[in-house]
Amino acid sequence: MNDGEAPVAARRRPVLRPRRWRAAIAALGMAAACGSPPISQEARRIHARAPVVDGHNDLPWELREKWGSDPRHGDLREPQPQFHTDLQRLRRGGVGAQFWSAFVPFDAERSTLVTFLEQIDLIRRMAAAYPDELEMADRAADVDRIRAAGRIACMIGVEGGHAIDDSLGVLRLFHALGVRYMTLTHNETTSWADAATDVPRHGGLSPFGEEVVREMNRLGMLVDLSHVSVETMRDALRVSAAPVICSHSSAAALVDHPRNVPDEILRAIAANGGVVMVNFFPGFVVPSAAAVVRQALAHRRELRARGLSGAELSQAMEEWRVRHPMERGGLKDVCDHLEHVARVAGIDHVGLGSDYDGIPTTPVGLEDASCFPAITGELLARGFTAGEIEKLLGGNVLRALRAAEAVAARMGEPGSRPAGARSGGG
Repeated sequence: MNDGEAPVAARRRPVLRPRRWRAAIAALGMAAACGSPPISQEARRIHARAPVVDGHNDLPWELREKWGSDPRHGDLREPQPQFHTDLQRLRRGGVGAQFWSAFVPFDAERSTLVTFLEQIDLIRRMAAAYPDELEMADRAADVDRIRAAGRIACMIGVEGGHAIDDSLGVLRLFHALGVRYMTLTHNETTSWADAATDVPRHGGLSPFGEEVVREMNRLGMLVDLSHVSVETMRDALRVSAAPVICSHSSAAALVDHPRNVPDEILRAIAANGGVVMVNFFPGFVVPSAAAVVRQALAHRRELRARGLSGAELSQAMEEWRVRHPMERGGLKDVCDHLEHVARVAGIDHVGLGSDYDGIPTTPVGLEDASCFPAITGELLARGFTAGEIEKLLGGNVLRALRAAEAVAARMGEPGSRPAGARSGGG
């Protein structure tokens, strides 16, 4: 979920088997629904081989808002034009693994833990509702197995450290429920970590925040630095014994926005073995659109200072966005960010973090989850090799996940420490 977004009874259909999915892909053409040129046969072959992993998709929140948290309210095997994502488009996009975001907006007045648990449950129920197409994955090896079986591997990322209510015990529970990364903050600074788009309180991570990072290492849960301040990034990189990720962030050198990653941090993430997964949101990849998003952030802060919250705040922000449209940019803008991260951090440290269904508009040529092959075509045209493209499309983040699993194995069985108390959250 990003700063520019609007937060926010079908019949049973015959099951479409994996072999039929592949036939449908061949018939439709992988990038047919996208506003980008057709891609070459070589690009199609590369894309079909690659373990395409998208680092961030907010469909679960959309299902909560529009389908009443019922993944069977409609049929995700059928086209769902109100979303960026459905199963047909994931297949046309060649997606082999998806990190689904368990997101709940920050609330300074009350705990959001129950709602986060409901979102995790919704993701698991979504996978169970379509067993011929989706399967939960706990480890990187599961992704390989699930892809080989013709299904899409599903993993969970919790978006926002406010989810854990300052409790390491809750963090461990999240891991047991299948969470494989946690974004340390969302848009707001928490009691233990500074956000990129809020007033800093800690100069990065508090001592408890450092404990959160260490416990995530013990669990084999990736530390996600999207949304956090540069100081929080530096602290997490200093503390973490495992590779970190930015699940949906772009390059600050190309577009000046606090949600983007400066070159200094790109180099540090490379030294850590981590991965920066580039966001598709025009507000982070197009300079003029980023200026609109910065204005939106300022307006949101003003509204909050005036006491607006919840649905009232969301409605006010939606009205503001209608009055302030942004330039969409296109496929080449996103690929510029991918190329910049690859050049500064190295080809082993770049990936994809679309933020589909968490952003109000998309670049031309990357309209929805069917459009990932267009990236392969553009990168091939820019001179990237097949091996480099396969790393970028998903190999890198799977390598980072395997490394995090190895660190957890070396650190020993988690859970021997007492659950973190709220008093540790300063």
